[in-house]
Amino acid sequence: MSRHSGVDDLVIGGEPRVDLLPPVVKARQKAKTLRKILGASVVAVVIVVGAGVAAASWQASVSREQLAVTQARTAELLLEQTKFVEVRTVQDEVDAVGAARQIGASTEVDWQGYFAGVRAVIPADVTIDSLAVDSESPLVAYGQPEAPLQEARIATLVIGLTSPSLPTVPEWLNAIKTLPGYADSTPGSITQNETGAYLVTLTVHIDEGARSNRFAVAAEGK
Repeated sequence: MSRHSGVDDLVIGGEPRVDLLPPVVKARQKAKTLRKILGASVVAVVIVVGAGVAAASWQASVSREQLAVTQARTAELLLEQTKFVEVRTVQDEVDAVGAARQIGASTEVDWQGYFAGVRAVIPADVTIDSLAVDSESPLVAYGQPEAPLQEARIATLVIGLTSPSLPTVPEWLNAIKTLPGYADSTPGSITQNETGAYLVTLTVHIDEGARSNRFAVAAEGK
């Protein structure tokens, strides 16, 4: 068993050293070294922050330049657009007129041509005394039949005829079926006047197949 005293073990052959500095001096040296380290750290932080601020300032400068270029280009485009304001205004007016014309004529039927078709299928010795038309309009939908098995229609044509002989109404109705847009038809009254001629009334319902669609066709071909 060995015992150690308060004196350090003796080293044989070593260089004799004696530290005579008081502990206060050593503490001051350590504090000085710590202050140097802290100072260097502060300088490094300042450098890093300064670099970041410089980079941010440079990026902001670049962004401002890009914004200025974009704003200048936008101003040029707006100036160019003002040169075509009148052209666009005229084109918009033309488009509006075309759309209004197309809507207004969407329910159009060439009644002159239709009446000519009626005249063509009625026997030559039968005269057409009257033609009354009740048709749809672009603003108001045409009334549809409530009775079952009746076809949808856009117009009703009531024809008054005079026949010198007993009329063959079924044959007339079959002939009228060949007209464009024919939906259905019904015979009306048949009376004989004082001269012996027969007065006949026919009611013809017409569907959308009779529409002329002339402006719609022009719009599609444009």
